[in-house]
Amino acid sequence: MVGCDCAVCRSSEPNNRRFRSSVLLEEGGRSLLVDAGTDFRSQALRHGLSRLDAVVLTHAHADHVLGLDDLRPLSWQKEIPIGVDEQTQGHVKRMFPYFFTETRSKSSRPQVTLTRLTPGEVITMAGFALLPVSVWHGDDKILGFRTGDFAYLTDCNGIPDETWELLAGLEVLVLGVLRYKPHATHFHLEPALEAIRRVGAKRTVLTHLSHEFDHFSLADELPEGVEPGYDGMVIDL
Repeated sequence: MVGCDCAVCRSSEPNNRRFRSSVLLEEGGRSLLVDAGTDFRSQALRHGLSRLDAVVLTHAHADHVLGLDDLRPLSWQKEIPIGVDEQTQGHVKRMFPYFFTETRSKSSRPQVTLTRLTPGEVITMAGFALLPVSVWHGDDKILGFRTGDFAYLTDCNGIPDETWELLAGLEVLVLGVLRYKPHATHFHLEPALEAIRRVGAKRTVLTHLSHEFDHFSLADELPEGVEPGYDGMVIDL
């Protein structure tokens, strides 16, 4: 955290050095990115990302979309579809109007198109069958995603009634948990663990962790089947 000198922010432990939250799905040479935040360029360089077939966005907050301009070199060979709900579509068009203008420019720009997503309706993108689901982020409903037996829910502090049944039978759940104390728009640890028990996934990985959490201290206090995530973590499904 900028300006903070707490033990976690000063830690040399790699698992405490956290960039913004996202996930990359890969199968059979195809890849789909969930969220392109402020750190996307650094993350892509760190992990050698050389191609991207599609992107989906959970919502349009800065830490989830401000890396979209860095799709530029990945979209030179083919246009990249970006999956968004109605609200996010409007925000992205206002934030990045030059992505979509017909006017010719001497500057390059990402070659992208927006694809509308509807919660509860499966869509195939980059060969992945994705089920967008609604979660509460404060007073707003944003998107989480399920594909097969894997689900990714970040930036949420509640799960609507219509979403619970869409999360049944998961092998792996990735869930955003911000801190120990209550927060207006994110799960804190106690209600997150209650939601994890109700979902009943065999394995749950916590993401979007703030500097209140030391990786190994948190790992020691979590119940069986729940673990903190870390940058570069790979999950085989």
